[in-house]
Amino acid sequence: MIPPVYSPADERYSDGNMSYRRCGRSGILLPEISLGLWHNFGAGDPLSRSREILRYAFDHGITHFDLANNYGPPYGSAEQTFGEIFRTDFRPYRDEMFISTKAGYDMWPGPYGNWGSRKYLMASLDQSLRRMNLDYVDIFYIHRFDPETPIEETLQALVDIVRSGKALYAGISRWPLEATKLAFEYLDRRDTHCLLFQDRLNMLDRSSVYSGILEETQQAGVGFIAFSPLAQGLLTNRYLHGVPSDSRAAQGRFLKADTITPEIIRRTRELNDIAESRRQSLAQMAISWVLADKRVTSVIAGCSSINQLADTICAIKHTDFTQEELALIDNAIG
Repeated sequence: MIPPVYSPADERYSDGNMSYRRCGRSGILLPEISLGLWHNFGAGDPLSRSREILRYAFDHGITHFDLANNYGPPYGSAEQTFGEIFRTDFRPYRDEMFISTKAGYDMWPGPYGNWGSRKYLMASLDQSLRRMNLDYVDIFYIHRFDPETPIEETLQALVDIVRSGKALYAGISRWPLEATKLAFEYLDRRDTHCLLFQDRLNMLDRSSVYSGILEETQQAGVGFIAFSPLAQGLLTNRYLHGVPSDSRAAQGRFLKADTITPEIIRRTRELNDIAESRRQSLAQMAISWVLADKRVTSVIAGCSSINQLADTICAIKHTDFTQEELALIDNAIG
C-alpha cells in the first residue's frame, strides 16, 4: 500500500512546540527531545507504525534522529526502516533534519566488523549511508572506546570522514574520561571539533556526572546528549508492582528481570509519588530531571507509539525543580 504524500505541519517550529539548545561551542541547535531508533524500528516492527511515529516527531519540531549501524533487530534494519521513510517522506526536508549514526559494536562477522579500526569505521559508514538513502550524515560517532586499536587511528578516521563530507561533524559515545580528553584535544588540533558526547544519564545512573564526563564536555565546548533517560523502562509506571509478563524485562531484552529487586521497586514507587505531586508521570519527570541540567543539550527518547512520544514531549515544559523536590529525588534513590 502506497502511503499518502507527506506534508509536514506548518506549525512544527512554532513557539511552545519544541525547545532547542545550543550544542556546545557550535552553530548547531538540537531539540531538547531527540528520537532514538534503537528499539521499535527493526525489521519485525510494522513500517506503517514507524512512519507514523517519525512523521509525528518531525511535525512536532523533533529534527534530530539518532541511529547506529547495528540497531534493529536484525543489525542494520533500523537504518533501512529510516531510509525507506526518508525516501518516501523526508527527502525534500533533508536540510531541516539532523541525522546521526554510529559504529563501534559488532556489525558483521570476521575481524573487520567490530571495534575502532579505520577499515571498520569507514566501511560501516558507507553501508549506513546506503541503507539510509543519504549522501551524508550530520554526525558520525565512535560508539565505544577500543582499548586495543591505537587511539590515533580511530580518531584520524573520524577526521578523514568529516573531511570527506560523508559526515558534517564528529561525535564520541561512552568513552572513559582520560581517553575523552585526549580525543577532544586530538580533534581540535585537526580542526574537527567534537560536536557531541553521548552517554547514559538518568536518575538511577549518574555515572556520567560522577566520572567528570559531563563537566569535561562543558569545559571543552562539546555538547552532551543523554540516552536511556528512563533506565530501559525502570523509570516508568511499568514496574511499580513487579515485572509484567509482557514487559521488556520479562522477555530479557536488555533489561533483566532479576535487576528489578524489591529495593528498586521501593525507589521507583517513591519517585512516582514525587512525580504525581508535580502532576507528571514518572517517565515525564525522569526526562524533565535530565533536562533540568543545562549542560545537557538533548535527551534521546525511544518510543513505540505516538501517545508515548506525545507524553515525552510534554516533559520539556516542566524542567524546573524546587530544591525540596531534588532532595526528595536524591533521598528516594538512596
